[in-house]
Amino acid sequence: MDSSSVNKSPERVRRMFDAVAARYDMINHLLSFGIDASWRKSAARRLIHHQTPEGDVLDVCSGTGDLSLAFWKRQRRINSERTNFGIDFSQKMVEIAQKKAKDRPSLQFSVGDALDLPFEDCRFAVVAVAFGLRNVCEPQRGLAEMVRVCKPGGTVAVLEFSMPTSPILRHCYQFYLSTVLPRWGQWFSRNQEQAYHYFSESVQQFDQPAQLADRLTQLGVGNVQRQPMTFGIVTLTWGQKWGIDPRYCPGG
Repeated sequence: MDSSSVNKSPERVRRMFDAVAARYDMINHLLSFGIDASWRKSAARRLIHHQTPEGDVLDVCSGTGDLSLAFWKRQRRINSERTNFGIDFSQKMVEIAQKKAKDRPSLQFSVGDALDLPFEDCRFAVVAVAFGLRNVCEPQRGLAEMVRVCKPGGTVAVLEFSMPTSPILRHCYQFYLSTVLPRWGQWFSRNQEQAYHYFSESVQQFDQPAQLADRLTQLGVGNVQRQPMTFGIVTLTWGQKWGIDPRYCPGG
């Protein structure tokens, strides 16, 4: 996980996301040609089902709350009552998420640090992050925190951009990431922090799914699986925290 050339200082990351928050959803929909919603919906369908252990759900680096909303909609569809918590570093992003959660008491958003989650050990049945882990200055520590607050037998999941395996698609995608996306994103956002140049760099330098799967395994997550989406430009990586007795939690 080599992110040494990308400045991920907490101050910079917070400034960037506060600055783009008002247009964040619109720009994401435009730059992904509207398919970003389907990625979250697919992740929610994979992670929330009738066999999912009882317990609440945590969305780390929740941004404007779209993954939590996808979880909430999925739970309503299968009559699974859970409280969904979202936590994000950016106050502006959380404020937008809280507006989306209006009249939905099972959706709760707050400001917090992914490197020091304000929850007790073994708290959640599902702990997930979508397109946010690469923005954390210490991704491995962030993953460790996700595992810590997950129940034994619960699910830890990462939905993140990845590189297609097809050489032709990979070349086209890298061109889009390095040339098209930063220019369009910067034009739409009018952001002085060069947020979409950062976005492009962080995607290209972050772990690929196999590396991410290895890191989860090292942290005590078993049965790790991967689901590529849209020709592999996005991958859901997930697995179960070791342990089946809910009374047991290492360090608890």
